[in-house]
Amino acid sequence: MSKNSEKPKILSDVRRSGSPSIFRKISDPLGRPNIVLKEVPPKVRAFVIAAMTLMVFLAFSGFKFSTLAPTALSQSSEEERKNLESELDKLETEIDAYEKSIMGLQLERKTLDQALKLLNAQISKINLQIKATNIQLQKLDTKIVSLQKNIVYTGNDIDRIKILLASSLRQIYSDDEQSIVEMMLKNEKLSDLFNNINALTVVQDEVRKSLDQLIESKTNLIVQKDTISLERQDVLNLKSIQSKQKAELDSKVKEKNDLVKATKGQESKYQDLLTKTKQTAAQIRSRIFTLLGGGELTFGEAYKLAQFAEDQTGVRAALILAVMSRESNFGQNVGRCNWKTAMHPTRDQQKFLDMMAELGIDPESVNVSCANKDGAYGGAMGPAQFIPSTWVMYKDRIAKVTGNNPPSPWRNIDAFAATALYLKDMGAANQSYASERKAAAMYYAGSRWRSYLYSYGQWVVEKAQKFQEDIKYLND
Repeated sequence: MSKNSEKPKILSDVRRSGSPSIFRKISDPLGRPNIVLKEVPPKVRAFVIAAMTLMVFLAFSGFKFSTLAPTALSQSSEEERKNLESELDKLETEIDAYEKSIMGLQLERKTLDQALKLLNAQISKINLQIKATNIQLQKLDTKIVSLQKNIVYTGNDIDRIKILLASSLRQIYSDDEQSIVEMMLKNEKLSDLFNNINALTVVQDEVRKSLDQLIESKTNLIVQKDTISLERQDVLNLKSIQSKQKAELDSKVKEKNDLVKATKGQESKYQDLLTKTKQTAAQIRSRIFTLLGGGELTFGEAYKLAQFAEDQTGVRAALILAVMSRESNFGQNVGRCNWKTAMHPTRDQQKFLDMMAELGIDPESVNVSCANKDGAYGGAMGPAQFIPSTWVMYKDRIAKVTGNNPPSPWRNIDAFAATALYLKDMGAANQSYASERKAAAMYYAGSRWRSYLYSYGQWVVEKAQKFQEDIKYLND
């Protein structure tokens, strides 16, 4: 092992051997008599320059390690965001007004006039939903631009700090390799030695703090990248929702035109048409119900499971069915990937393996939802589409409801109970329209539910209303 490798590599214990004394006397540059100055030690000079440069950089860049990079939103963008939110609030109020009108019309006696009013109200409401979705997309686009700029700013600051610290450390190690013993022998005053050592130690601590802050900044950068990945996925989801909304609008317009054409404004013809198109209870029971996470049941079988979950939680069976139907998933990545590539490595993977061991299931034998194309982790399991960390939070409550201990995400009754429990926690048990809509949006998007309130959330509640009509026929 070389002499250098044996020496402790700390900033206060290095100096180039064979160089002149770092505390040699030098003449006064102003020519004053009886003035003796000491040369500033090279390593102290290097430290001070590095520290001052770092402080100046931080002061003038406005860089803060403890928070995300400064927002990239300009004043005009901020005003645009506020205007969009104001417009969205107005649209949401109008949507709610149409919804109340629709609910009132649905309770009235089925007449041709009432049916046309209902279709007109539904068409108007869908148009407003499409506008609301467009506003959500604009807001997301603005936020994504801001996040992208923040990522660039944070990355640039990280690069600058890394270069600055690396340069300072190289200068420190190259300027001085002399041991502490050699420095003591060459210093004229012991106090000078300790003063310089103290100065070096202070700067060393500051450099270490900067390194810690650099690590924190990198962590914040990762958070920003994860956030922008989720925002991009929200854009894709909302565009898919928008396409479905437009298709639904076209369907309603066609339904209205067909109704007008078929009845020619005559009430008697409408009543005949209504009788012919009404499904029987037997037809409803035998209809295939496709689960969100894969698998099929008859509607009658699915309703029994949902009714059991309603009895245990107070969440409407119709809402549970709407959430769990495959149509309520607007993504294209359900149940197609392996846990190793799809799941979050620290949050979910070990919990998944523990769960599989408890259930006696080979982890390689099941598929989970895939990560999205931007890298946001998937890993949702079974009909309820819970990720492992969420399932673990609910598994004891699920077992208490179903009696299955341990419960399985791929067992239908456990999955229905899990969905009902989650919706209950999100406020759906009071069965109001607004609370169910919010709970559905939170089930789908978690903390980002606000973006889906009048798209996915609205769609699920409307789907639930249709299921409620089917359930009514089954119970008559």
